[in-house]
Amino acid sequence: MRRGGSGALSLGPMNKRILIVDDDPGLRELLRGYLGDNGFEVDAAEDGAAMRSRMAAAAPDLVILDLMLPGEDGLSLCRALRAGSASLPILMLTARGEDTDRIVGLEMGADDYLPKPFNPRELLARIRSVLRRAGENAARETPARSLAFAGWTLDLGARHLLGADGVVVPLSNGEFKLLRAFAESPLRVLSRDQLMDVLAGREAGPFDRSVDVMVSRLRRRLDDDGREPQLIKTVRSEGYMLASEVERRA
Repeated sequence: MRRGGSGALSLGPMNKRILIVDDDPGLRELLRGYLGDNGFEVDAAEDGAAMRSRMAAAAPDLVILDLMLPGEDGLSLCRALRAGSASLPILMLTARGEDTDRIVGLEMGADDYLPKPFNPRELLARIRSVLRRAGENAARETPARSLAFAGWTLDLGARHLLGADGVVVPLSNGEFKLLRAFAESPLRVLSRDQLMDVLAGREAGPFDRSVDVMVSRLRRRLDDDGREPQLIKTVRSEGYMLASEVERRA
């Protein structure tokens, strides 16, 4: 990690607890000190077993999770965390720059990712952004609400998709976020940057194909022909659009 400048300001939300899960003791201590100086309560764990022990002792408000861990890796732990809580914010650290790692991390339930090495100020900004979005989502969440379109129903409480035949189609965290964004803005073009902001709270990089790959996977969930999609349409040079009216149900 690249060290940030001195003189950190205590601007973090007080009493927000962050759990760092990373097998690098030096990085854990650097982050513990830096985030502590910025108003967070910080705990740390070196692997999955220690993570579970820390969480049992004190529930975190956000988990910073390294992808490459000894034993149970970060993706497996991310999946387990998301299965236990649909709303716990997870920020994944990766030493890799491949799109595949980013996509899989988002699909497993990570709210954002940050490649190593990173500037601690950027990490702090990402943490604040993820916590802010988590708070906004919690404030507006209506568990019983659903969005119906083209014979499909997106259950916002259960976070899954229902077909016209009543069959449940499970969605990854990333697929749910993406489909919800489309269903809440039907017949409107959403740019790749807007969709990346939905997935990870920021704009897409010039070589980041995460959105495109996840749209393709979502089309398969919806039985939408990838060669000539009729439901999630590609608008050349602009983005994607859900080409259906949507009914909001309480």
